[in-house]
Amino acid sequence: MAFDGLDFDAWVKAVFAETGAFTALIVLVEITDDDAKPVASTFLHVIGDEVAWRELRKLFASAPGAWDGVAFFTATSSDGGPIEDPLARIELRRVEQMIDDDRLALNEGAFFDRRGRRMRIDEDGAGA
Repeated sequence: MAFDGLDFDAWVKAVFAETGAFTALIVLVEITDDDAKPVASTFLHVIGDEVAWRELRKLFASAPGAWDGVAFFTATSSDGGPIEDPLARIELRRVEQMIDDDRLALNEGAFFDRRGRRMRIDEDGAGA
C-alpha cells in the first residue's frame, strides 16, 4: 500500500534531524487481546535519515516468531552519535527488562504497527 510506513519514515527523519546519528534499540512484539508480548529484539545504528519502513519490514520478516508491532528506543553516546555495540546490547537488555516488568513501557519508545503507523498500548480498565 502506498501509505505504508509514513508515520515511521517521518519519525526517523525527525529524530535524525534532532539528534544526528543514533542507535535504535528495537523490540518486536506480538499483540493479542490482552497482551503485547516481546518476541525478538535487536539494535540498529542509524547514520542517516534514509532508513525506510519498507526495508525494515523486510529485515523483520526473518525474525523468530510472529510480530504485530515494533517499539524503537533511541540511544546516543555522550559525545553524540550511535553508542558502541557492547553498550547497545546492555541497553537493549535494559529495555527488554523494562517491557517485561510493565508492557506500558512500550509507550516510552516510538511504537508502530506492521504498516509503520504510530500506536500505543493502553492500560486495561477491567481490573479487579
